[in-house]
Amino acid sequence: MTNGAPDILLIMTDQQSAMTMSCAGAAELSTPALDSLARDGVRFTNAYCTNPLCAPSRTSMVSGLLPSQAGVNDNVRAVPDDFAADQTLGHLFARSGYDCVYAGKWHVPGVRHENEPGDSAPTSGFDLIHAGTHEGLAQACIDHLEARDEDAAPLLMVASFNEPHGICEWARGQTPPSGEIEDPDWRDLPLLPPNFAPAAEEPEALRLVQGFAWPMHPTTNWTAEKWRRYRHAYHRLVERVDAEIGTLLNAWRTQVDPSRSLIVMLSDHGDMQAAHQWNQKKQLYEEAAGVPFLVVPPTTDQVTAGQTIDTLVSTGLDLLPSLCDWADIELPDACLGHSVRPLLTSASRDHRPARETLVVETVWHFPIIVPPPALGTLVARSIRVGDHKYSCYSWGQHREQLVNLADDPGEMTNLATSGAHQTILHDLRRRLRDHCADHDPDFAVFIPETASPR
Repeated sequence: MTNGAPDILLIMTDQQSAMTMSCAGAAELSTPALDSLARDGVRFTNAYCTNPLCAPSRTSMVSGLLPSQAGVNDNVRAVPDDFAADQTLGHLFARSGYDCVYAGKWHVPGVRHENEPGDSAPTSGFDLIHAGTHEGLAQACIDHLEARDEDAAPLLMVASFNEPHGICEWARGQTPPSGEIEDPDWRDLPLLPPNFAPAAEEPEALRLVQGFAWPMHPTTNWTAEKWRRYRHAYHRLVERVDAEIGTLLNAWRTQVDPSRSLIVMLSDHGDMQAAHQWNQKKQLYEEAAGVPFLVVPPTTDQVTAGQTIDTLVSTGLDLLPSLCDWADIELPDACLGHSVRPLLTSASRDHRPARETLVVETVWHFPIIVPPPALGTLVARSIRVGDHKYSCYSWGQHREQLVNLADDPGEMTNLATSGAHQTILHDLRRRLRDHCADHDPDFAVFIPETASPR
């Protein structure tokens, strides 16, 4: 770490899709705080999580590993004994002289903060300054900022907000952590998305697991109006967290020298928002896998403010390399990601080319309701190359899905069954197979060698 190490504010929301910001074109909600980050810095338009579920995604973000590598593919399974917690975000920065503090939702199972009890559990490297997920979180961060001495160590502050994750409670008839949401007249509700219908020749397994997981996705009998009310509630929760972020940003901009300030905002995963008649997460569709990613670098980097960059970014893999790059901290060898800093400035220490491919993982676990036993788990992977995205599921009819996002952003047409698209299908199969050979060998067996099985 150099003497010019920046103070870093990492803002995290929970379950916020990439498109749910005014600056991303969302007309049915208002996000002035996030818009200000896009205006002052850079917005990445093709950022994806490594797994559209809280714990796997968050484990990736602090470790720079794929969830399958880290050994965390659901929300309850603790990190395995060989998980190198001392090589994660908080420890790397604390050893380099940073004051590392964390406020809000953590959700890396089996890992605790430095000032929390649990002698046998690995630690995060962070001191917890606020254990709540909404009320008082921004103020706790502000209090820590205001208490700092002028000669204090550089700061890594993580503000991890819960919303709009409260949409999960709302869907089950419960109150979101941030409070009730007013029900408007039905004529004031947002419309259904253009891709509300299930996709043509979609993977059969998706509808089956939706039925198995009905307690988490209780949407079987929802009317069109109920889906619209879901979207309304989700938008209001996004606006609530944006307001809290705005309060924190006002204090940060007052307290921190912009020449030594790095602000990064992202979410752990998105929400389906009624696309393909799904709510919540775990899907490989864009709504669940795509996340906001905003970066406001130090003014000394002389980055053109307000630009958008469409390079593929894996937030789970690329966040840690990016923060280490700006702080001049050596990156652990096990990390697979790329720093995004070279895309903004020549000052980067990471000069690898921008990524050409990006992989997202998901795993569904549910009670074995019908034989065979393989139906107790559904494993799937997607790979994005250019405008094409290929997804492969471990079982079921039409278990391969190929879409062209430029022509079909709603992912409504499965090109895997089209004779005209077999060349690109084979190429993406090969690329995913190559990825699995190096990083994910257990999934390789599911990728067809030749024609798609029906």
